Amino acid sequence: MKLLDVIRKPQYLKRLQEVLVTLKRYRLDDWLGSIPLQSIREVLEGEETRAMRDKSLAERLRLALTDLGPTYIKLGQVLSTRSDLVGPDVAAELRKLQSDTPADPPERVLEIIEKELGKPAESLFSSFDQVAFSSASIGQVHRAKLEDGRDVVVKVQHGGIQETVTIDLELLQVLAELLNEYVADARPYQPIATTREFKRTLLHELDFTSERRNMEQFTRNFDEDDSVYVPGVHQELCSKRVLTMDLMTGISGSKPEKIQASGVALDVFAQKVATVFLNMIFRDGFYHADPHPGNYMLLEGGLLGLLDCGMVGRLDEPMRELFAELLLMLIEGDSEGLADLLLRAGSAPEDVDRVTFRTDVSDLIIEHGTRSLDEFDLGGALEQLTSIIRRHQVLMPSAASLLIKTLVMLEGTSRQLNPSFSLAEILEPFKDQLVRERLDPKRWLKRVSHSIRDIDRLAKQGPRNLAEILERLQSGKLKIRHELEDIKVTANRLVAGMLIASLFMGSSMLLSQQLPPVIKGISLIGAIGCLTGVILGGKLLWSIREEMS
Repeated sequence: MKLLDVIRKPQYLKRLQEVLVTLKRYRLDDWLGSIPLQSIREVLEGEETRAMRDKSLAERLRLALTDLGPTYIKLGQVLSTRSDLVGPDVAAELRKLQSDTPADPPERVLEIIEKELGKPAESLFSSFDQVAFSSASIGQVHRAKLEDGRDVVVKVQHGGIQETVTIDLELLQVLAELLNEYVADARPYQPIATTREFKRTLLHELDFTSERRNMEQFTRNFDEDDSVYVPGVHQELCSKRVLTMDLMTGISGSKPEKIQASGVALDVFAQKVATVFLNMIFRDGFYHADPHPGNYMLLEGGLLGLLDCGMVGRLDEPMRELFAELLLMLIEGDSEGLADLLLRAGSAPEDVDRVTFRTDVSDLIIEHGTRSLDEFDLGGALEQLTSIIRRHQVLMPSAASLLIKTLVMLEGTSRQLNPSFSLAEILEPFKDQLVRERLDPKRWLKRVSHSIRDIDRLAKQGPRNLAEILERLQSGKLKIRHELEDIKVTANRLVAGMLIASLFMGSSMLLSQQLPPVIKGISLIGAIGCLTGVILGGKLLWSIREEMS
């Protein structure tokens, strides 16, 4: 959606004005003031509706996010565990967003339940507390009791949030595009890509059916682990906007003083939390991607209870191997391998300064590589690595970015429980496991099997594709869609590649026909031709690699 489309739609224009006025009111409009559009400046240059001189930046930011509603509150909740990024004062202020989100009135809650489940609450539950005991950015939670006497909690989505979030996300996308175009300082943060990913994640969270499935998956994954508890869900009392689950009674991870008063050592609890989340990542490839303290609890008997499973991450085998290599190189201090891995895995701009990028990664390794494992600041190292990636505008896969964010949040929240906590130390057993997996013969056999399939596919399709290219070239129908800066070099390489392929294919035919002279059943001319083709092909590939590196 473009700015012109926003202006044409009254509901979008009204919301845009609310956002701009709020940012102006709390004196958070510095970046937006650089956008040379009259429609935005008219709002920003109006009179402030509230004096903010006596309030800190942290308080102004919290108040602005609260005023702007659920979408922005969710952003604030994510930032609340990033004290290394926003600073301890801002992080402490934003944590108030986790408990101060206003709840909907009872009549609106009952209306949503009846609309979603087809019956009024009094018919579905033997008792239902109409006053929410907790309210978050997406929904609020009510206590209830089933007909069989079991205590449950009912999570109900805030009324009207679907429409509000849809408009907010569209406006965020527009503002991201404007920031990317007019504000140079914002470009390293990749506002367009970041907003697009946030939009996908938040829309997924709005569907409580996804959260129910996530909880069921976590239950299966920890079926044999008695130290982890995921509330059971009641499918017949669930929908896209209502989620009914068993009640958990315990101490929230956001209250470390109460955890300590219960007799549980905070360092032990922090280690348990980290181990559970790392098991999700490296063992299951399916993990809770929002590990802020309000999303886990200490239960009776020392159990760890998991809450709010709406935001999850999934790792397929290639991404799991990629991130395992990244962590190993980071901890072991392989700066050259780490830089190459990031450039290979990410999408780097054509003019990226690879020498400076490698130097920045090397400086990071030098800074952190001299520390012992228990002092290694993995979260800080990942944050610095993310800064380097952003500074050079290398766009990493969204799955990798989400995982990095989760690990940084995990270390940050664990240090709220234990200031001396080291995630790298907890990672040591997983590191050994990753090394063993890399050396596992089954893994290499699997790779060889994949390579054989690729070679077989190339052998079957290569000649046909080459013939089709030659046919189109001869008929003048071949089209090259990419812009080529140096057409001569590209053309020379294309011709060289075709000649080398022709030489290799022709020599292979001579070998198969055993064209004389023949030595020990091998055609000498065919063997020389094949060997020459391999050498020339290798040189061509090496020259291409040298130019790209």
